Amino acid sequence: MLKQILSKLPKKSFKSDNGDFISGNSNNCGNGTPRSQVGSPTSAKVNAPKRTSSAVFPTSVVSGIEPLVSFKDVPNCEKMNLFLSKLNLCCVTFDFYDPSKNTSEKDIKRQTLIELVDFVASGPPSKFPEPSIFAMVRMCAINLFRVFPPNYRSGGGGGGGGNGLDHDDDEPMFDPAWSHLQIIYDLLLKFITSSLLDAKVAKKYIDHSFILRLLDLFDSDDPRERECLKTILHRVYGKFMVHRPFIRKAMSNIFHQFVFETEKHNGIAELLEIFGSVISGFALPLKEEHKIFLCRALIPLHKSKSVSFYFQQLSYCITQFIDKEPKLASIVIKGLLKFWPITNSQKEVMFLGELEEILEATNMFEFQKVMIPLFSRIACCINNFHFQVAERALFLWNNDQILNLIGHNRQLILPIIFPALERNAQGHWNQAVLNLTFNVRKIFQEMDEPLFLECQNQFREDEAKQPSMLEQRRLTWDRLENAACLQPVTDNMAILVTQSSTSIACQM
Repeated sequence: MLKQILSKLPKKSFKSDNGDFISGNSNNCGNGTPRSQVGSPTSAKVNAPKRTSSAVFPTSVVSGIEPLVSFKDVPNCEKMNLFLSKLNLCCVTFDFYDPSKNTSEKDIKRQTLIELVDFVASGPPSKFPEPSIFAMVRMCAINLFRVFPPNYRSGGGGGGGGNGLDHDDDEPMFDPAWSHLQIIYDLLLKFITSSLLDAKVAKKYIDHSFILRLLDLFDSDDPRERECLKTILHRVYGKFMVHRPFIRKAMSNIFHQFVFETEKHNGIAELLEIFGSVISGFALPLKEEHKIFLCRALIPLHKSKSVSFYFQQLSYCITQFIDKEPKLASIVIKGLLKFWPITNSQKEVMFLGELEEILEATNMFEFQKVMIPLFSRIACCINNFHFQVAERALFLWNNDQILNLIGHNRQLILPIIFPALERNAQGHWNQAVLNLTFNVRKIFQEMDEPLFLECQNQFREDEAKQPSMLEQRRLTWDRLENAACLQPVTDNMAILVTQSSTSIACQM
């Protein structure tokens, strides 16, 4: 009895928000569609049969599914009704974690999905009516929107932004239901991009709730699914202009949650790739909303430990903003300096690479705003004991645009950089870094020899004063220690323990 009830679920009538009904058995041949209007599919979760996600729980065995007739075997006036019937049939879900379960039913559903893809790709006799849009979005929601199982790989895993720096060699995790999911994604993509889909009607069903759940799927462990989602969301953004601000805001919220809360998400790279193409379509001058997104979402993404997973896409978005509005360069550079990695050499090399791209697009006025703190940081990189960091910092002088910016501001930059160059020249352990250091010194010497000699003399004077400064520092600490020893000891007061007192205590 239970199986008979479940087998009838796809043919059940569903009530819309307006009180009307849509039936899978409608036979209105006049326009090929049921007579009634329907409500939002994302609100249909109240009325639709509740679906237990195959990603977490196995679905009950559903038997009795019969294959429907082919589209070529029915007249044009019945094709849309057949389209609805096939969509209703595909709302039944199965457990794909057990390959031996419901094999014939899975094959029937897969073949039906392929027929739907061919039908949408070839184009129906007329524009998709509203009930068909509802049924399509509902079917996609039932099959695609699911709760992912917990990821037990430490650090979140995934290739798009999980906090798994020690797990680069992990194999990607593939969804066992992909044989069906892939066809459904293909169907949804062809449906959204179809010229016979009226965006003004479809926006009621592909609404904010649908888009939010679509964005949730970007956290999938399966890279194939994220790639499909990337294409579909980009098409949704292009077709439904009314949803564009909401999509940008929802993406921003995902970035904020990733940076400031979880640092675990598999789809950051794909979302940034979408946003990179979105930025190229921004009108000039940029809206304040877009600048806020740059400062509060994109720049803080440099903070994450797993930035290497999405660094290429992030860097592209940043340079797109600067190409659109060059005066943002100083803001971005200040942000990079704020989140500059001190103990992570790999990230430091990446930051230097991005910095070079930014400086190539930076004008003189914006460069002068940040050149002092910027070259103070570059000087530290030049003296870094990790040869790749020092080498990458010295490579900046091989860029003609950056060299031009430095040349026009050498009076301020050379005094900052010169001590770092001299310390390297006096004995950096890596020969490649030594060679690059001598090349940069030669560039400055040829650029302005009097200034070079002045900086050299100043450096020698500072080095001569160094012993006396160290001695003065030692005497200052001795006075502080003596003053601390004379203070009476009270409860919860820190006590200065010298080497002599420690040895006496040990002898006692």
